[in-house]
Amino acid sequence: MNSDEDPKRGAGGPADTGTRSSDQMEAAAIENAASGAGGLSQSELDELVASSDTGARTPAGWVGKTILIVAFCWSLFQVWIASPLPFMFEFGILNDTETRSVHLAFAMFLAYLAYPAERTPVQLGLALIVPVVLTAMFVMAGPSGSAWWIVLIGAAVIAAILAGSPKNWVPPWEWAMAIVSVGAALYIYVFYRDIATRIGAPITQDMVVSVIGLLLLLEVTRRALGPALMIVASVFLIYTFLGPYMPEIIAHKGNSLSEVVNHQWITTEGVFGIALGVSTSFVFLFVLFGALLDKAGAGNYFIQVAFSLMGHMRGGPAKAAVVSSAMTGLISGSSIANVVTTGTFTIPLMKKVGFSSEKAGAVEVASSVNGQIMPPVMGAAAFLMVEYVGIPYFEVVKHAVIPATISYIALVYIVHLEAMKAGMRGLPRAYEPPPLLRRLVGFVFGVMVLCILSVVVYYGMGWIRPVFGAAAGYVIFALLVAVYIALLWVGSREEPLKLDDPNAEVKELPLPGPTVRSGLYYILPVVVLVWALMVDRLSPGLSAFWATAFMIFILLTQRPLMMMMRGEDYGGNKTIPTAFRAGVNDLVDGMISGARNMIGIGIATATAGIIVGVVSQTGVGSALADVVEVLSGGHLLAILFLTAVLSLILGMGLPTTANYIVVSALLAPVIVTLGQQNGLIVPLIAVHLFVFYFGIMADVTPPVGLASFAAAAVSGGDPIKTGVVAFFYSLRTAALPFLFIFNTDLLLIDVGWVHGIFVFITATLAMLLFAAATQGWFITRSNIVESFLLLLVAFTIFRPGYWMDMISPPWDDRPPTELVQALGDSTPGEPFRLVIAGLDDVGQPVEFRVEMAVPEGATGEDRMAALGLETIQNGDEVLIDNVAFDSPAQAAGLDWDQKVLLVRAPASAPSKYWMYIPAFAVLAFVIWLQRRRAEPDDRVPASPAMT
Repeated sequence: MNSDEDPKRGAGGPADTGTRSSDQMEAAAIENAASGAGGLSQSELDELVASSDTGARTPAGWVGKTILIVAFCWSLFQVWIASPLPFMFEFGILNDTETRSVHLAFAMFLAYLAYPAERTPVQLGLALIVPVVLTAMFVMAGPSGSAWWIVLIGAAVIAAILAGSPKNWVPPWEWAMAIVSVGAALYIYVFYRDIATRIGAPITQDMVVSVIGLLLLLEVTRRALGPALMIVASVFLIYTFLGPYMPEIIAHKGNSLSEVVNHQWITTEGVFGIALGVSTSFVFLFVLFGALLDKAGAGNYFIQVAFSLMGHMRGGPAKAAVVSSAMTGLISGSSIANVVTTGTFTIPLMKKVGFSSEKAGAVEVASSVNGQIMPPVMGAAAFLMVEYVGIPYFEVVKHAVIPATISYIALVYIVHLEAMKAGMRGLPRAYEPPPLLRRLVGFVFGVMVLCILSVVVYYGMGWIRPVFGAAAGYVIFALLVAVYIALLWVGSREEPLKLDDPNAEVKELPLPGPTVRSGLYYILPVVVLVWALMVDRLSPGLSAFWATAFMIFILLTQRPLMMMMRGEDYGGNKTIPTAFRAGVNDLVDGMISGARNMIGIGIATATAGIIVGVVSQTGVGSALADVVEVLSGGHLLAILFLTAVLSLILGMGLPTTANYIVVSALLAPVIVTLGQQNGLIVPLIAVHLFVFYFGIMADVTPPVGLASFAAAAVSGGDPIKTGVVAFFYSLRTAALPFLFIFNTDLLLIDVGWVHGIFVFITATLAMLLFAAATQGWFITRSNIVESFLLLLVAFTIFRPGYWMDMISPPWDDRPPTELVQALGDSTPGEPFRLVIAGLDDVGQPVEFRVEMAVPEGATGEDRMAALGLETIQNGDEVLIDNVAFDSPAQAAGLDWDQKVLLVRAPASAPSKYWMYIPAFAVLAFVIWLQRRRAEPDDRVPASPAMT
């Protein structure tokens, strides 16, 4: 997901609709004071977020209102197609292709109006790319006489690019580009039936519209997302046309203009492919849900709760920044918006307790960026994984939860170590906490109550559905409303949360109990979302719709109900009808904000579709596999490093979603294939998460880490230094992908609940030790040897099998003639590997490894049959003679006439977890060394100046 605008800022906010309340004006004044103390003013911060996320141009008058109205209509359209209403009323039912067409039309229209094209030397130079693309199209268009229309179209686009545009009004040529882009996007919707009769044989009209659409899409990409994605997509388009002129290793036959436009624009293989489909079906509703939740006040609630719970600890504001950013990751997937929204309040408080400007900004960057990997509501890439990997969203969340959680825990620990180094104290709190034993008893009691409540709700829902049948939905909604009213009543007993001025002297922290109780009802829409996704297993789109529908209900009712419960109907501006109108205004603002936040994602997924289309049309993926294999020498670790570097480089100019689409389309299959050839069976989900993690790292990494620049703008620190410190804080995020590639237990692949808890505990411990090693501080300051030993212990805990495999190999290598016997000797359920010689997709000889679970069966022959595998033996050679359809053998990649080179049966080896004994012995040795060297004041440093 992309950014989620702050309730007080941006074109979708109340300021744009003339409904700014006194509370909102007071909050805006606080924000202005906070931001002004750090670096940029609030208006400059608003412009920074807008230029990257929502569009920096909001003209006054009817043009500005047009942008807001169209954005609101886009949200209404998306809610309509996601709901059951079209099928209930038998009206407005659209298929996937038609909805993608309308979705892109809205995105391009709003992007041309909201994102001005500034006239800078770099951008003027980029106009030279268009003639190159046009030349390639012209060369491959066929007879020269029929292609001069390409030149005319290109000349018009180049003239519009060179003209530029101001920020405060929309010139006529941009109106023309916006309207024509809508026509090009809606072409396959309007002429859907006609196009269906001529798939693969586009007429001149199809080619004209497609060329216009592609050129306008590239130009709007430059405006909304910067030049990088436009350049990459243009290079791929040129490669499609000029394949015969490429170097031999990546050369192909070349494609005609007719073939390219048919593939890229007329069908769903290119621009209107899976990526845009995910943006249309899933992502928009999640972004809208986040925008509405933020408009309701959940963003401020999360920040206040985090401060009330953690502000009293050492480096408390920094720890609160980490926790609040993790929680706001539920409602925003934009690193930059997270930094500015939460950083406006957390960064000044971090500086107050002793963090430097760069470290305060770096903590905010590291925590905000990680918001995109935190389940259950991850970024747009999570929904793309559902389509690309072919697994349910629940599985994606299950695989991602442990790495994301331990990454955040490690960041809190890093902040703690920084506070220990500097001798910081926490902020003062207004109460004396109860004794530790009472707190533990209260915690255990709370967990028990929560577990009992969860069981009652789970089985209660299971009882309601069969009893009430079709009316069960209404009963569940009534119960949900009852819980909402009860929690709202609990919140009404507490003082309303206000935005505190972080530059004012902090005399005491808010009380945790009242702060938490004041907004518990904000959790209900998230519960609805998680329940629909995890328990009812609804589609992500339908789950987001029900959560959004309940969020709309809360927005419309929370103000008047709260006034009634508090007895605040005083007349004047504080009447219940006025409160209801304020809720309607919040709803409208949220709908507008959600749509504006989606502009960049809609454009990014469409343009990335060009790249995916080129990969599928030219077969460049196979050629790239050869290139990567040559560069890496066939070593999987080198391939992973190349992939990580490529993700970081592309991420310097591409948004996370586009970066993930490009790199996963190019390199994910390569990693899986070369992993098989190197003896490592890499699950596809592990590869996609690997790419995703390094895609978000690009927001941190200098010199183009946009989140680091945003944090520096708030803190007043140096952006490059902020990025460097944030990168070191984020090393834990960079290390995790390499670890779960080689130890898939971290992704809970084929792991039970008990084992999963064990993995979580040990992985958390290992990550904390890794953080201590990289920060150079454990109990006291570490020397080089101690840091190395901590890294060694952390690696051993993460991957104990690495050392155990050296001591006792996990595989018993047997000749292929013993295949049946080896199967018969193995235990059902254990992994079983074969080394195979065969041909790849282009007919080249290749050697690879496959892994299958040993099936049930009385004999080796029975187990061979259960695998769907038949072989013939010719002397010492064993050839695959038959592979049953839809069998485990076929799923593993086995085929006729392949040769079995080696059988690798599981060997009886000691448990890899025995390696924990020497690891913990080394850890105890490091602890002894540090405690022996550390003075008492070093262990718990304190500074009277920092209170």
